[in-house]
Amino acid sequence: MDSLTKLVDNIGRHTQNDGTYKTPIPGVSLIRSGTPTIPMPAVYEPTLCLIAQGRKRVMLGTTMYVYDSARYLIASVDMPVIGTVIEASESAPYLCLVLNLDMAALSDLTLKLPASTENNTSANGITLNDTTPEILDAAVRLTDLLDKPDDIEALAPLVIREILYRLLTDPGNCILRQMATADSRLNQIAKAIVWLREHYSEACRINDIADTLGMSSSSFHSHFKAITSMTPLEFRGQLRLQEARRLMVAEGMDASSAGYSVGYESPSQFSRDYTRMFGSPPAKDAGRLRRAVESN
Repeated sequence: MDSLTKLVDNIGRHTQNDGTYKTPIPGVSLIRSGTPTIPMPAVYEPTLCLIAQGRKRVMLGTTMYVYDSARYLIASVDMPVIGTVIEASESAPYLCLVLNLDMAALSDLTLKLPASTENNTSANGITLNDTTPEILDAAVRLTDLLDKPDDIEALAPLVIREILYRLLTDPGNCILRQMATADSRLNQIAKAIVWLREHYSEACRINDIADTLGMSSSSFHSHFKAITSMTPLEFRGQLRLQEARRLMVAEGMDASSAGYSVGYESPSQFSRDYTRMFGSPPAKDAGRLRRAVESN
């Protein structure tokens, strides 16, 4: 049995039904979907997403990322995205391993590994790279531990560290070194993103964030858009609209109340922005999603 087949088997046995499953291994989750899904908003924290079977599309702003078992995804900072499983069936469900990226472990490895000589300064918030046999093999050994719970505490940290090592030594992953470097632009923008996530509903001057980071307004906006594919205002807008959608679907809040809760003062502006992002007016879209959730 090759590594990919073994990984499909491991994840499949521990995800009998559709959904996201936290595992006994800290920072590791498994995802299963037996059907393609409707586009759903989510916030990707720094993670590795390794698909064993199926295919997924992720939209970050206007940038589209499509990946499957041949390519893995790394999110370097907290990102509001729209995710859709585009290839899945009950006979061959979408199966994915998600590993939260440990910044302390990354920083420690970065100090011990020589920096790449490549002059690659790009720092996109989401990157795709080829899945290597070494990464697959480590992922199999990590999921093998789900059948050996007594070994998890001793062995899981070692396997996870190996996976981080494999990612760091991949020439296409300079972004990981930037994540682990305290004074990198990526790290500075990550701090701004954390602040925006915590204060997205508040009225604030974006330039004040740049001042706090010690960056000029033009430099801040340029680096922010390079990393997130959005301006800071567009990023905050996506956070607001995603939370408003959640409030309407999960908590039954009406559209005007949801818009006000996330920082909108004008219901008409909220409706326009919401329709532009999700393709339908708030009430209509929320009703469709509630029906879809109830039917599953």
